[in-house]
Amino acid sequence: MNFVILKSLFLRGQTYRKHGRGTGERLLFLAEGLFFTAVVAKVFYGTFAAVLFLLPLLYPMWKRFQRRRREKYKRKMNDQFKELLSSLLSSMKAGYSAENAFRSAYEDMAFLFGEKSHICKALTRICGGLDSHIPLETLLGRFAMESGTEEIREFADVFAIAKRSGGRMSEILLRSASLIQDRIDVEKEIGILISAKKMEQVIMDIVPFAIIVYISVTSRGFFSVLYRSPGGIILMSVCLGIYLTAFIISEKIVDIKV
Repeated sequence: MNFVILKSLFLRGQTYRKHGRGTGERLLFLAEGLFFTAVVAKVFYGTFAAVLFLLPLLYPMWKRFQRRRREKYKRKMNDQFKELLSSLLSSMKAGYSAENAFRSAYEDMAFLFGEKSHICKALTRICGGLDSHIPLETLLGRFAMESGTEEIREFADVFAIAKRSGGRMSEILLRSASLIQDRIDVEKEIGILISAKKMEQVIMDIVPFAIIVYISVTSRGFFSVLYRSPGGIILMSVCLGIYLTAFIISEKIVDIKV
């Protein structure tokens, strides 16, 4: 059962491979996860052998790891996409067509973020699709789906509607881009405001371990009755469950969506 869990964690992560996260990163997570479960086993049960029973914890840890990496990728992509919008609007105000605006934006993005950045790779695919006579709205739809960010998806939808309606493209995109940029700025401000609270959360997560380790070192044998009796093991398991519940609640408190 535990071997199946480890195997599934190692083989999962297709989304992250698409964004340059491969086997090496999953191995690093596996090492960190095993280290954490070993610490929990030693602190709450007094023996590393308890790791065998704590391996199922790796699954929620993996899901959290994926979510964190995905959020980090989205933040980075949104920052780059915000600069892309500014470049596109400048080009379109200068009289460029939408297709040529995307072609010219590549140089600006390469200068700001480098040719290996996510936005440059996306622009390379878009420009290649344009050279193959694929409609721009189709390419933007693919880009939005691959990025997984709501801001890019909204922009792609607005662009497709504006393209079909034949309205004033620059004015429609300007209004849409302004709203998207405002949302990105608000998300960044919220992240800055709650960064101190997140640090407090990390400290509070460490405190229970620090207390138990301190007592164990200064008063050897103090927890022996808890580690060696069925009642003590049950009590420590309840404490571990309370700790994990508090950890999940604290994560949700600081997870603010715009």
